[in-house]
Amino acid sequence: IVDAIKRMVADGVEPEAIDEHTVSRYLYTSEVSDPDLVIRTAGEMRLSNFLIWQAAYSEYYATPTLWPDFSEHDLHAAVAAYANRHRTFGKL
Repeated sequence: IVDAIKRMVADGVEPEAIDEHTVSRYLYTSEVSDPDLVIRTAGEMRLSNFLIWQAAYSEYYATPTLWPDFSEHDLHAAVAAYANRHRTFGKL
């Protein structure tokens, strides 16, 4: 996010022109879609600053399974849990 802001400043983007869309365009990940699902392994319940801007409206799935042990079965469980959620994209 800091690099995106630095590039906006270097490009002369006026502060009044900066909104969520502008910031997103300047991120390294601007060419790819935001994630729909973030899977957190090892029972961790924190984001660790991973794609913090891009994952604002993502669904999160935590599993106690360690990453090296994460199997196809675990992936299916995560996708099934995701499929049963009602996504609101920040709305109530």
